[in-house]
This record gives sequence, structure tokens and C-alpha cells, in this order.
Amino acid sequence: MFDFFRAHKRAITFSLVAFCAFWLTPSWSEAGPFYFLFFFALFVMLIAGQLFWIGRAVDLGERFIPGKPRRAWLTAVASFVCLFFFAYNVVPWEIPRGDSTHLTLRHVLFEAPFWWWFVGSWVGFGLVMVFWTVDRAGRAAAWVYRKARNAAADHAAAPRPGAIALDPPSPARRRLLEQTAVAVSALPFGAAAYGLLYGRLDVEITRPRIALARLPKAFEGFRIVQLSDFHISPFMTADEIRRCVTIANGLKADMVALTGDYVADDPAAQGEVVEALAALRAPYGVFGCLGNHEIYTETEDSITRLFGAVGIRILRQERTPIQSHSEVLNLIGVDYQQRRFSRDHDGHLVDRYLEGSEKLVMPDMVNILLNHNPNSFDRAVELGIDLTLAGHSHGGQLALSFINRGLSLVRPETPYVSGWYEKPGGQLYVNRGIGTTGPPIRLGARPEITVLELVRAV
Repeated sequence: MFDFFRAHKRAITFSLVAFCAFWLTPSWSEAGPFYFLFFFALFVMLIAGQLFWIGRAVDLGERFIPGKPRRAWLTAVASFVCLFFFAYNVVPWEIPRGDSTHLTLRHVLFEAPFWWWFVGSWVGFGLVMVFWTVDRAGRAAAWVYRKARNAAADHAAAPRPGAIALDPPSPARRRLLEQTAVAVSALPFGAAAYGLLYGRLDVEITRPRIALARLPKAFEGFRIVQLSDFHISPFMTADEIRRCVTIANGLKADMVALTGDYVADDPAAQGEVVEALAALRAPYGVFGCLGNHEIYTETEDSITRLFGAVGIRILRQERTPIQSHSEVLNLIGVDYQQRRFSRDHDGHLVDRYLEGSEKLVMPDMVNILLNHNPNSFDRAVELGIDLTLAGHSHGGQLALSFINRGLSLVRPETPYVSGWYEKPGGQLYVNRGIGTTGPPIRLGARPEITVLELVRAV
């Protein structure tokens, strides 16, 4: 049996990886074909990455631990540690998790290292696969070239003088390439540490100017501070949220807009996040809408009441006038919008985003919508909404926005990743949010406080 395993080790390992990934992936009927394949590939990469990096850790241990312990023992220890951290953080054990709004020693010792390893190993293995693909493509191209050259030589009367031989890469050169690939692929571990320790707290203040053709003169230069996606948690504590509140108040905005996801996964944290945000101040008021995490934690009604008690109005399928002198803006807020389709009388699929919100739009005013999900932007434009403020995407949270803002993990879910977008008749601004979900890490998508200045289009 051991001989059979050794002879077919790669095939057996790949089969086990594929089976585990298939077991973790949402079903085809539940997720649809695209997301089924997307998550299956993600889990294959994740599991294969653990095997790869455990092997590299064992190699390092054999080199530096005195006494040269047997590889099997090192592999067993490394595998146990990896499985322990994954089980502790991923499996939904019915055990007390302690304080969910402050960073404790337990979070530092058991959760932060796991997420650092999770992101570093996954992205690093992705780079390994890129190097492997490039190497295989290069070797395949060299093989094709040699075959073509030999075939041409066989048909020639004599070998061409001065022909250049393409020697296969030497073992030393190949070993150097492998070591370089592993070294470069280890960089994501450093990047993950940066995103965990600094990137998730490095708040950026952005200042877009929004030109609206119908903006009343009284609102020329009107400033709206937008905050979103707080996700109060041990890695976005109440004190950190208060720091953002202090920054926002210092911006001297006319109005504050909150676009959802105040909690992460603990409904008991709602009181503390409301208390942290209660210090927000603006002459024209503080308004908000709800996000999908308020649905998950079943806190929609309760957190709305808590906000109301501290003077923050959560708009739920509601509108309110914002008046300056004798002129008015129409502010609308809706709960989290989930994609729904239905068929019209002709049998065509119709987008049901913002269904029932038509009556909230005032055709003779500038309409501003607070809506957590940016995917309803197209429908908002159809309804005549001039400006939509959204969040939800976190800018991808792990992104290559310095190359293109669409290069992020959230791109398969929405074309509206972060920043400003425009369509004829409407505009959208997607705030990257303050907190995180999943890994408490931000790379290429800094937390954001937005100051939108409204100006009249010329």
C-alpha cells in the first residue's frame, strides 16, 4: 500500500484536495455555475497552499532546528498547528468568544496569526502557481522549438552552418528559478502583516466634488461626510470608531451620511457602535441607512431605535427634506437591496432593485439616495435619483487599486468597487468603509472617510 501511495502520491493528493474543496463549496444550484466554479477554485488554491507552505516550513525546520529531527515529526507538528488555527477560527464551535468589541490577548494570539497566515499563504501560493505556469509554458515553447528545428534539419540536405542549439535548462539554473519563485511568493506574508498591523487603520480622507445640474443655489458648496461599513469587532474597536468620529467632526460638514453595516456578526455589539457614533455632529443632521449585516444579525429594528435615541435618523424606505433657506434637497434612505427579478407582462426579466421606492423620488428636486448596496445604481438612475451614496464593497479590501480599482476580490460581485461612477442622469459614490469583514486586513483599499462637495454643473 505504501508503494502504491508513493507511486501515485501526486494524483492521490490532488484528488483529496479537490474532494475537500468540493465539500466546502456551495452547491451548484445554490451558488450558480459562476460562483460554484469561483469558490471551488478558491478552496483548491487555499487547501493546496496549506500543503505547499507546510512543506516549506518543514524544509526550514530541518535546516535550522538542532538535532535534525525526522521530517515526519516536523510535518505532523506543522500540520497540527495549522489545523488547530483553522478549526478554532473557521469551525462554528459553540464556545464563548469573549469580548467582540475590544482587542484582547486571545484575539492577538489566536485570530490575528491565523488571518495573517490565511492571506499570506493563499496569495503566496497564487504567485507560486504563476511562476509554475510561466516555467511550464517556457519549457513547452522550448520543446516545440526543438521539435520544429529537428524536423527542419531532417528535411535539409545538410545542417545549416552556425545553427544555434537550444540547451535545456541546467539543474542548477532550474533550482535557482525555484528558489527565486519561493522567495518572491513569500512577500505576501509581509504584505499581510502590514495590512493587519497598519493598513486596516490607515484612514484616508477623500474629497470628491459632485457636479449636479439641478442643484439649487442655496446648496452650492454643500458638504456631506460619508462613513460606511464600520463592522465593530475586536479589530475595529469602539475606540477606533470614536477616532473616526473625531476626524469626521473636524471636517466641518453640513450633513453626515452613514451607509450601513454597523455591526459584524455579534448583535450584542449594536449598543456600543451606536454609542461610539452618537458624537457625530452636523448642522443639517446625521442620517443613515441599514446594511446586510443588520439583516444577518437581526438588528434592523433594534439598532434603528438605538440610533433614534441619540439623534441619528435611520431612513428605512423613507424620505426627508433637507432645507436651506427656501430651497430643498430630497434625501432618501432604503434598507439593504437584494437582487430580485420578476417577469413583466411580456415575459421579460425585470430588475426589482428599489422596488416600492418610486414614490419616494421627487421629480422637481435633487434626489440623494443612501443605499448600502451599489449594485442598485442602474435602477436608481432609471428612477431619476441624481446621486447615490453606497458602501458594502470595502473597495475589495484586498485589491490592486494602484493598478486599477477593478482589480479586487469583490469585482465578480459588483462593477462598482470604489469611488465615483457616472451614468447619464445619475452619479454614484462608493465609500470603501472603515472596518473589515473576514480577514482584518486591508491591502490596496484603505479605510475611507469621504467629504463630498456638491457644486452646480456648468
